[in-house]
Amino acid sequence: MDFEQELQKKTEMVEHIIKEYMPREAAFQKTVLEAMEYTMSAGGKRIRPVLMMSSYELSGGRDKLIEPFMAAIEMIHTYSLIHDDLPALDNDDYRRGRKTAHIVYGEAMAILAGDSLLNYAYETAVKAFALLESKYAASGAGLSDRGAEELRNELSERKHVEQALAILAAKPGIYGMIGGQVADVELTGSVLNEEQLTFIYENKTGALIEASMLIGGILAGADESAIEKLQKVAYNIGMAFQIQDDILDETATFEELGKPIHSDEKNEKVTYVTLHGIDASKKEAERLSKEAVSLLNSFGPDAEFLTELTEYLIHRKN
Repeated sequence: MDFEQELQKKTEMVEHIIKEYMPREAAFQKTVLEAMEYTMSAGGKRIRPVLMMSSYELSGGRDKLIEPFMAAIEMIHTYSLIHDDLPALDNDDYRRGRKTAHIVYGEAMAILAGDSLLNYAYETAVKAFALLESKYAASGAGLSDRGAEELRNELSERKHVEQALAILAAKPGIYGMIGGQVADVELTGSVLNEEQLTFIYENKTGALIEASMLIGGILAGADESAIEKLQKVAYNIGMAFQIQDDILDETATFEELGKPIHSDEKNEKVTYVTLHGIDASKKEAERLSKEAVSLLNSFGPDAEFLTELTEYLIHRKN
């Protein structure tokens, strides 16, 4: 497998799916729709939907049921970036090489664009139910005429969608991403200990990565053992991803990152690099990556892409 080619193929698929599920322009809410489109079209690695799709395929998923969730997770991620960049939080003027939403559209419209993406993410995810209805209606049999096996399959898939929606609702919330963001805001300027920093990383960064891989596995009908492994893989990827972010904030250039460097220092944030230094941080990111790869290897050769993606994320330059 040519990893770079496969990653490009999957990223292009994600871009197509996002475009398909984004709202169309309307009358009086036109400006907020433009702001939503501006931030969603800024590119990025699309790591969360790629992880979701790859986990779904690894677990045996083969149809379009995953697609509204892929679009939804990227909408949620992008809303979090819009709000993260606001003057009240990180006060960043650039993201992905472009001016941030509040610079282009003003703070009020940026807040509304973030709110809109969060709400629209759930409008998008619930479209999975319509996909299920279409799938089973295509058999031509009415509900009363369906065989027992077909009914069991439909009910099972519906249950999987409900479970996926529960994860999509919980992981970005107060016991997930927002909880990590709250701790990050309140503890900025403080001397953090390891427990506090781990909590922030597990939630602010890791929660959406866990949501992505769990939803992929659940929608494909993976068993409990496989779901547990995917969650451990996602945890390691999330932690290593954030540590690598800390390293890049110290070592990369503006051109490489597409956003200001040394922003953690500017915002008086304690990071893994602050506590342990660059060398120890690199070793920890590598350790977490190898542990994730070891777990993925237990899935067999079908995990080749996810394995290479894990290693790519840890050694990325932006």
